[in-house]
Amino acid sequence: MLLLLLLLLLLLLLLLLLLLLLLLLLLLLLLLLLLLLLPLLHQQQLLLLLLLLLLQQQLLLLLLLLLLLLQQHLLLLLLLQQLLLLLLLLLLLLLLLLLLLLLLLLLLLLLLLLLLLLLLLLLLLLLLLLLLLLILLLLQQLLLLLLLLLLLLLLLLLLLLLLLLLLLLLLLLLLLLLLLLLLLLLLLLLLLLLLLLLLLLLLLLLLLLLLLLLLLLLLLLLLLQQQLLLLLLLLLLLLLLLLLLLLLLLLPLLLLLLLLLLLLLLLLLLLLLRLLLLLLLLLLLLLLLLLLLLLILLLLLLLLFLLLLLLLILILLLLMLLLLLLLLLILLLLLLLLLHLLLLLLLLLLLLLLLLLLLLLLLLLLLLLLLLLLLLLLLLLLLLLLLLLLLLLLLLLLLLLLLLLLLLLLLLLLLLLLLLLLLLLLLLLLLLLLLLLRLLLLILILLLLLLVLILLLLLLLLLLLLLLLILLLLLLLLLLLLLLLLLLLLLLLLLLLLLLLLLLLLLLLLLLLLLLLLLLLLLLLLLLLLLLLLLLLLLLLLLLLLLLLLLLLLLLLLLLLLHLLLLLLLLLLLLLLGDFSEENTPWKFSSF
Repeated sequence: MLLLLLLLLLLLLLLLLLLLLLLLLLLLLLLLLLLLLLPLLHQQQLLLLLLLLLLQQQLLLLLLLLLLLLQQHLLLLLLLQQLLLLLLLLLLLLLLLLLLLLLLLLLLLLLLLLLLLLLLLLLLLLLLLLLLLLILLLLQQLLLLLLLLLLLLLLLLLLLLLLLLLLLLLLLLLLLLLLLLLLLLLLLLLLLLLLLLLLLLLLLLLLLLLLLLLLLLLLLLLLLQQQLLLLLLLLLLLLLLLLLLLLLLLLPLLLLLLLLLLLLLLLLLLLLLRLLLLLLLLLLLLLLLLLLLLLILLLLLLLLFLLLLLLLILILLLLMLLLLLLLLLILLLLLLLLLHLLLLLLLLLLLLLLLLLLLLLLLLLLLLLLLLLLLLLLLLLLLLLLLLLLLLLLLLLLLLLLLLLLLLLLLLLLLLLLLLLLLLLLLLLLLLLLLLLRLLLLILILLLLLLVLILLLLLLLLLLLLLLLILLLLLLLLLLLLLLLLLLLLLLLLLLLLLLLLLLLLLLLLLLLLLLLLLLLLLLLLLLLLLLLLLLLLLLLLLLLLLLLLLLLLLLLLLLLLHLLLLLLLLLLLLLLGDFSEENTPWKFSSF
């Protein structure tokens, strides 16, 4: 902005210098017009005097008078030549001004591009802030929401400021285009006037050359005493003098036209100076507005800092007050914090996906397919594990049934043993009674019965031992089945952990890809900004070179103006010394 203001001030100074040069040129043209009009007052007397000398055949006086007139016109021709050179230098100055305007237009276009890039960055930041505001609004974080609202207000102020700058640059661009068109118009008018002046100058030079040639012939004929040819040459000389008089009459008209053109140029320059002054005032007002906006931004940043400080103090107070509650509810808070972080992470992922959806669509589809395949595999594994669990449960139920049956058998065997024991006791009692009664045959029978009962008891004991062994084997099988169940449960847990790890890895991959794409975008924007800054530096160097050229041109113009003033003073002295009135001539022509 300051650079643009300095360039506009430079353009204003150049226009002021051009205005001063045009004023000097206008004064010189007025002096030249006076110098042309003063001899034209004497042209009628000069022609009458030349005609009288021709009739009286005063040839020497006629030659002297013609040489004096030729000397005056040669000085006038030299003065016109200097004036033509001055107009050419003015034309070069206008061309340099046009080049400076073109460079300013390029600089304005680069500034417009920079502003558009900054606007794009601000819009992206605004979009991100709006999404964060939406997240915080969903999560009901009021203090953070207030902070983000302040940041959003800051960005909106910056955006408004950039829009004002953009409008002002567009206005300046239009004004410079108008100035460029006006300078082109003036350049065309000045070229036309230069062509006309050059044409008249060439005609005047040609007539003076013819006049000089006729004077030489007149001198030759005067030396040879050829009266008839001498009269013819004198008539031709009069005709050439009449043509020269016509050209001298046309030349003041051309100078008047040049004066009008210069006045028009001065008016246009004054108008452009007025527009540039208005534009400078607008730039100064915009700078003041920028300062005010910067002050507002500083105040808002201070308020934001104070709010952050207040937020930190409140958080510390809350931490001090809720320390006991945190000790009691730490598990619940951890769960809520994890949920909160997961929600924030998902929302950020959604934002990144919205920004780069076109680039990551195919990748997301592939990742989704992989996830589906993994889920299907895991589901199949889970189904297999569930089937195994069901089979193990069925085996456990069968084992339990077998155990129950074995227990029933054991109970039956125990009952049989008890019965046998009772029978043995009864037999023993009978034997005791028979011993007491001394019945030998009965005692033998009873002994046989007792042996049978003992054998049965042994057999039952063997069966009981066998059942106990079977029961132990079933218990071992049950323990093995329980171990298998535990192993299956551990496998299930491992599969779930693997699934979670895969999901986390996929999420990390997505995040890394999105971060890489965002970094690429930021690098591209930074490269564009660097290129624009390099172009600005090149334009500044060109402007400095152009300024040096303009200063050299102004020095040349000043030297030419001094030269032209010296020529005008010399012509004025000649006109003041050469008085052709009737009192100062040594002859009388009243009879004529």
